[in-house]
Amino acid sequence: MTPGRARHYLDRYLAGPYLLDPLYQLALGKKKATICRCRDETPDRFRSSEYYRQYYERTHLADEMDFMLDVDSTTTLVLVVGRWETRFSRSEVARLRLIEPIVRAAMQRIWAAWAARYSDEERDLSMHQRLTRCFEQFGATSLTRREQQITQLLLRGHSSKSIARELDIAPGTVMVHKRNLFSKLGITSQFELFSLFIDELSAL
Repeated sequence: MTPGRARHYLDRYLAGPYLLDPLYQLALGKKKATICRCRDETPDRFRSSEYYRQYYERTHLADEMDFMLDVDSTTTLVLVVGRWETRFSRSEVARLRLIEPIVRAAMQRIWAAWAARYSDEERDLSMHQRLTRCFEQFGATSLTRREQQITQLLLRGHSSKSIARELDIAPGTVMVHKRNLFSKLGITSQFELFSLFIDELSAL
């Protein structure tokens, strides 16, 4: 992928779809690993999700290991080590885990240098806050709270069975909610659901 093409996808990703990224959700979690393999953290229907088709698949990554470091109470720094074409072997994964303390120490130093340089400058988080609010309130004017929860999980790549486990309800109940929310939003597929969400993000 050329630098210009990579930048194009990065700009699209940062415009809001990152909210659907399993890695972003992992970074928000209270209990997170300091190093993880991306494919071990994805929902069961992740490869069928529109987020995967429209964004992640186009990175052409065959495998990904992520180093994570909480640098303060509100910020998690993530270093992505990606592999094109082939997956990491067991020995390569083991070596990456072995050097984790060194990598995390380097991440801490880089963050400290950046923070020292920009600590006196205003950091504008308003766009992130607006994007997050858009995701949390997506469909709020027409959907019930439960339907909103299911919508968010569908957008993140969960199947009906996975949603049922997450919300501790029956899979059949999930299907009923799914039919109802599709009807209320005037759509017939998850592709249309994804497009509707992206349209709302684009309007910010």
